[in-house]
Amino acid sequence: MRTSPRRRWGVFARRDFRLLWAGETVSGLGNGITTVALPLIAVVVLHADATSVGLITAAVWLPWLLVGLPAGAWVDRRRKRPLMIACDLVAAAALTTVPLAALLGRLTYWHLLAVAAVCGTTAVFFSAAYHACIRIVLDGRDLLEGNARLQGSESAGQVAGPGVAGLLAQVFGAVTALAADAATFLISAVCLRRIRVTEQAPEPGEQRVPVRRQISEGLRFVGHDRYLRPMVTWGAVTNLALMGYQAVQVVFLVRTVGLDPAAVGLLLACGSTGGILGALVAPSIGRRFGTGRGLLFAQLATAPFALLLPMTTAGAGLLLFATGSLLVGLGIAVANVVVGTFRQTYCPPRLLGRVVATAMVVNHSTIPLGALLGGFLADVLGHRPAMWGTTGIVALCWLILAASPVRHERDLPTQPGSGAKRSTALPSGSRTTA
Repeated sequence: MRTSPRRRWGVFARRDFRLLWAGETVSGLGNGITTVALPLIAVVVLHADATSVGLITAAVWLPWLLVGLPAGAWVDRRRKRPLMIACDLVAAAALTTVPLAALLGRLTYWHLLAVAAVCGTTAVFFSAAYHACIRIVLDGRDLLEGNARLQGSESAGQVAGPGVAGLLAQVFGAVTALAADAATFLISAVCLRRIRVTEQAPEPGEQRVPVRRQISEGLRFVGHDRYLRPMVTWGAVTNLALMGYQAVQVVFLVRTVGLDPAAVGLLLACGSTGGILGALVAPSIGRRFGTGRGLLFAQLATAPFALLLPMTTAGAGLLLFATGSLLVGLGIAVANVVVGTFRQTYCPPRLLGRVVATAMVVNHSTIPLGALLGGFLADVLGHRPAMWGTTGIVALCWLILAASPVRHERDLPTQPGSGAKRSTALPSGSRTTA
């Protein structure tokens, strides 16, 4: 008996999703290139010091705190796909100015800092619109699988992007690597432009509501919802702890464990590899256990393995770090898929941009705090005790979800006030081969 193309290829049988996936995958690869290329240009071309390089990294994340909430409200007033295309074109134009300025001998540090800020700002608007666009391209039964495929390509980009950037910088120079990044945003824009799905215009009444009131509505929806509130809390605390040990892990591996840079890079890639595996198994976990129980089970089964990281020693003890990083990355990826799908099916469409932006602003706000916490603990207590303290938080974060209504639900509901009878799980007829 022949298998239908829909069952064989799953969501990839849908042309619009293939275009969305291709554009996002290429753009994700470009973002991975940017994270390495911008600091390389600052160091190699402009001879910037460590503080200046840190400011460039901060400029990419700072827009989330400055414009994240207004961006969510603004996105809910607009069609999503044209906005995403505009963000891609603005980012590509900003990145293109760097090699042009370098060619003319006019590249400055402040120019590079401004480009980082522009790219960070476009990423805020793009992300808020992108999570809403997935719901437009796919219907409810395919959202879990679609998010898993997109999460997998994002994790793959995190693995491949820095390596591609390093290779391009080595062969052609750091500035050329940034030119390649600009091309990825153009490819993403072309893919988005070719999507055929018709997007409904936002309700006319939304245009007349003040932005401040819309932001407040999004904050209240997340803050008062019995499912979204603990999920956002879990994400914020988890990011705090993750960034805490990630701020220390390189120094820990080099100075305490005694590794060379190549070995450090290989071990750090294990976390992103775990992200790819987590995205692949997320649909199966959702079908086997249900989205609610699957989310809780994935965290309980993986988060405690973070405690392997501070046990790392040279030689065979490196397997402890590799295993811990891989399993923690796997669990986080499963959670990203399940929580992202839950938001898309659960939130009213007119609020989705604001809900996504609110969650991301809260989650990203703890990233710099976590980095400061890790550095402070390392200076006061030492590298290994700092790793114990921060990974200990990671190992216990699942208790936030366990204390929430999620523990009572086999499948997470699809609308506020609905029970477990309506779920985000895939129907049995929609099972596909992962």
